[in-house]
Amino acid sequence: MELSKRLAAIGAMVAKGSRLADIGTDHGYLPIWLTERGILASAIAMDINEGPLLRAEAHVKEHGLLDKIVLRKSDGFAELLPGEADTAVIAGMGGLLTIRILEKGKIITDSLKSLILSPQSEVIEVRRYLLDHGFDICSEDMVFDEGKYYTIIKAGHASGEINPWSYIEKKYGRYLLRSGKAVVAEYLEKERNTFELILERLKEAGTEKAAERIPEVEKELSAVSEAIRIAGTFRENEEEIREAEE
Repeated sequence: MELSKRLAAIGAMVAKGSRLADIGTDHGYLPIWLTERGILASAIAMDINEGPLLRAEAHVKEHGLLDKIVLRKSDGFAELLPGEADTAVIAGMGGLLTIRILEKGKIITDSLKSLILSPQSEVIEVRRYLLDHGFDICSEDMVFDEGKYYTIIKAGHASGEINPWSYIEKKYGRYLLRSGKAVVAEYLEKERNTFELILERLKEAGTEKAAERIPEVEKELSAVSEAIRIAGTFRENEEEIREAEE
């Protein structure tokens, strides 16, 4: 089985020996892929809808893994017991839905070692939620897959005082900005182009409502420009290190 770039990046964050709960498993590809590679100690594939769960069951059966992957119909963490998993993946959902699942499942998330999240929207809100609710974001990744940019966040329970994240770090990712990855630079340039276009259209509109939005867009344009500067500095450092090693 070959995973999409997005799922492969998510899978790369799952530690060997993990007991995984895949929330919203859809086709069940991630737990199958990880189980076949001997990465998981156990896996529970969960989905709120019967259709995706039946598809996942068919794929698990096809790969001969019905004895290793448990399939369970569940609204978020509702049907998961504390201690059944130490790692949870929530991917492919909007950021606000991701937050609702985390909030409703606090009894479970309190017992987990790791959360691996890939929200499709409102990523800043997910980061804010984690940082405001006792989690420490320990790593991030970004991939461009089938025409879209995807962010992946790995978090665990904070064990001490967390160095406060700035607005720019919450918006674009502290570890993404420091990664030196070309895909991050491409994403930031796309964001800047988007805000520049919005600002241009607002100024052309000349309405009172448009004028009210201009300061907000200018703030976002300033933030992404600073993010590009920060990311560029780290990328230059990475390139210098690679050249020195060669």
